[in-house]
Amino acid sequence: MTVDVVPVDLGARSYEVRIGPGLIDGAGEQLLPFLRRRKVAIVTDETVAAQHLDRLLASLAGSGIAATALALPPGESTKGWPEFARATEWLLEQKIERRDLVVAFGGGVIGDLAGFAAAVLRRGVRFAQIPTTLLSQVDSSVGGKTGINTAQGKNLVGAFHQPTVVLADIDVLGSLPARDFLAGYGEVVKYGLLGDAAFFDWLEVNAPAMSRDRALRQYAVRRSVEMKAGIVSRDETEEGERALLNLGHTFCHALEKATGYSDRLLHGEGVAIGCVLAFELSQRLGLCAQEAPSRVRAHLRAMGTKVDLSDIPGDLPDAGALLALMGQDKKVVDGQLRFILARGIGEAFVADGVPGDKVKTLLAEALAARG
Repeated sequence: MTVDVVPVDLGARSYEVRIGPGLIDGAGEQLLPFLRRRKVAIVTDETVAAQHLDRLLASLAGSGIAATALALPPGESTKGWPEFARATEWLLEQKIERRDLVVAFGGGVIGDLAGFAAAVLRRGVRFAQIPTTLLSQVDSSVGGKTGINTAQGKNLVGAFHQPTVVLADIDVLGSLPARDFLAGYGEVVKYGLLGDAAFFDWLEVNAPAMSRDRALRQYAVRRSVEMKAGIVSRDETEEGERALLNLGHTFCHALEKATGYSDRLLHGEGVAIGCVLAFELSQRLGLCAQEAPSRVRAHLRAMGTKVDLSDIPGDLPDAGALLALMGQDKKVVDGQLRFILARGIGEAFVADGVPGDKVKTLLAEALAARG
């Protein structure tokens, strides 16, 4: 199989997303042209380090690149002030200079945290993304959004800091636990739902075999990255169109906060549930036909991912409390909730001034269905 190259066109900050097999083993050769001196610092997590770090270090050494690595604890709870401070201090201890390269080697948590550390270190150090999960390959590694979570909410502290290059090795996806792969699928299906009905059609047919078929994985990752790269190129800092990428995320972020950013709900699972809720809200507001949310729900259920609030274990706050959590979302404008709604599959749009009582009723009914 060949490596697909998707450009992200941002003028002087343009870069390539390279998608294909064997990119971890070939990372030294891939990264060498970007190095002004042969030194990198790798930020990863303990799970990824145990499975893949030796291969990455061997590849870098084979190209004469000196590397040090810091392995942080896995999980969303790492993406906060304590581990961010630890990573930043460690990078300073490694004497990383602005001409060096920080390598984010892991899923979305590591990419966001290491990217943010690179953004503020010496007022901006270059970094490369080597995403190791489906979610990070199709979403968080592309577009330059970096940041951490705080007590007030998710991703409320961060910076736009574009990577130098992204190496998405699709082979690594074959070793993901089934739950992690399905969580990443929540972000894949989002692209079809927000702007490419034909891609959603393709996913309905092919997605069930993706975890076993490398060619299908590569196409799904490439198409997702193509869509995100196009949107980011036109709207880097989310002044308009880029907001569409947040389909399902206003619900998702509130649910993640309510579950304490824990294993009760992975980010991609929250996105999947959020997409269903966004389509159901759209239907209740008369924006789309009932067939649309029914089709979204049926496909996600067939894939085996979480679909409803009843799929989240443990207690959840009531509808009013969940609505209040949405008030901390980054998409709030002048105190008004902003949702990404849809007129149909592939027809998402930004909606301001959505009636809070409609959202609260939807959430109350979804909570009641938990029994």
